[in-house]
Amino acid sequence: MAKVLVIRISSFGDVAMLVPVLFSVASKYPQDRFSVMTRKAFAPLFENLGFNVNVIPLDVNGRHKGIIGLFRILKRISTQGFSHVADEHDVLRSKGLRFFMKMTGRKVACIDKGKKEKRVMIETKDLSHPLEHTINRYQDVFDRLGFPAQMIFNNLFDFVPRDFSQLKSIVSEKRGRWIGIAPFSKHKGKIYPLEKMEKVIEILSAQEDTTLFLFGSGKEEQKVLSIWSNKYPNVINPIGKLNLNKELLLMSYLDVMLSMDSANMHLASLVQVPVVSVWGATHPALGFYGFNQDPENIIQIECLDCRPCSVYGELPCQREDYACMHKITEESVVNKIQTVLAKVNR
Repeated sequence: MAKVLVIRISSFGDVAMLVPVLFSVASKYPQDRFSVMTRKAFAPLFENLGFNVNVIPLDVNGRHKGIIGLFRILKRISTQGFSHVADEHDVLRSKGLRFFMKMTGRKVACIDKGKKEKRVMIETKDLSHPLEHTINRYQDVFDRLGFPAQMIFNNLFDFVPRDFSQLKSIVSEKRGRWIGIAPFSKHKGKIYPLEKMEKVIEILSAQEDTTLFLFGSGKEEQKVLSIWSNKYPNVINPIGKLNLNKELLLMSYLDVMLSMDSANMHLASLVQVPVVSVWGATHPALGFYGFNQDPENIIQIECLDCRPCSVYGELPCQREDYACMHKITEESVVNKIQTVLAKVNR
């Protein structure tokens, strides 16, 4: 029996993209055991993937922070009999763990993030050959470790029954069409202007038999979402009322999710909800598009010669006007959502 340590600590969206790969691998090799090392907040993503999958939760801002934290992790994993290490992160912390495990005789494989080819795409703006998807890069690590597997994942709720009663704190039953809206991302270059997003919400909330659910986190996001939910009819703000498992449950009942290039795109993808995704500074060709999502549901400005300007959207706009987002009209977003809804409700 092999015991495989799988390392992917952050970010939320990248961790979510590991779920389909790990489930597919663990399902093919039931005789082996797979332990995912990730932030403890992300642990629920892996809790129901199978009897041979478990989580090693990290408190990266507490006892597992810094050099002392690294030694605590090493002490823990050194006694658990791991035979293989799949480093799906390749950052300083995982490199240290990987080096130790390799020196003590474990078989190790590390993700190829394609940093050079991503840099070339950013510099040249040549999008004619989309780069390898992150999910495929994850699969390659397991292939090289000796655990090749066909992708068989569909939906997180294939493994656990859905219980609508768990949503009773925010809604009693489903009526009409449900639209999720996740307007935020970590970086400004990936956020549709809030005044334009508010207009989208105003239009959608006025439509018959339509309920909007807002998704976000943190105090500042909560302020914005609270204002919108109080200002417009048929808009529900569930922040603070649901844990991650219940948030995924709520997402699973949506007819469509409107999201940025952000974690919520990936979470909705895990429960087979079609996502209308808005892209600004980044680009789907860099390999971070939602799992099994339809490319027809992408909204972006194709003719800007400055796109993409960064891999993760963290750089300030060189034009200083964020034209990649401001040029996207509210009407185009609403129309795309309506198109998806028409397909879903056929």
